[in-house]
Amino acid sequence: MQSTRYKSLELLIIFVLIPLSFAFNYAPILKLVIGILGFSYIIYVLFKIEKIKIEIEKNINWKAFWKSTIIKLLIIMVITSLFVWFTDAKNLFTVMLNKPKLWVLILLFYSLFSVYPQELLYRTFFFKRYEHLFKNEKLFIFINALLFSLTHLFFKNTLVLLLTFIGGILFAITFKKSKSTLLVSIEHSIYGCWLFTVGMGNMLGFPS
Repeated sequence: MQSTRYKSLELLIIFVLIPLSFAFNYAPILKLVIGILGFSYIIYVLFKIEKIKIEIEKNINWKAFWKSTIIKLLIIMVITSLFVWFTDAKNLFTVMLNKPKLWVLILLFYSLFSVYPQELLYRTFFFKRYEHLFKNEKLFIFINALLFSLTHLFFKNTLVLLLTFIGGILFAITFKKSKSTLLVSIEHSIYGCWLFTVGMGNMLGFPS
């Protein structure tokens, strides 16, 4: 399971073929089964093969993390607010203003049950298993972001693919620097929650 050939095939199946298959129309229950089996395999490999331990990393530079994240968030806030204002003004902050309980509930559920599994898969697992397969660091980050975007192909929305690709670049860089699943999950949650808040949740599958 540690050979280059095995890992290359593993990457192809988990991060290319399965996400591509989800873009096709077939029984949702079958997609759910494939997803559960795939994630179970990943958890097995992480903990039994790679011996990963889930713990809060020591010596985290919280000051640098928050400074960087807030700056990026402010840029994202300005761009996305203007985008929604000019393209779909009726949805600007609509869930937060009209359904505050649903807004809070979705933010909590998304942060706890969607973001962390995604980062465990696309950053913790991906970096641990495949980083050594790529000699070029920038290419590795690009591939990681591209495959992260690919997993959103089932939304069939070009803007979603662009946003998730950009997000994938940001998250990969954060994880590369920090090696922290916690930090990258916090960053992912903040940006995702903002997109839902500003009114772009529908295209990303958020209930509204």
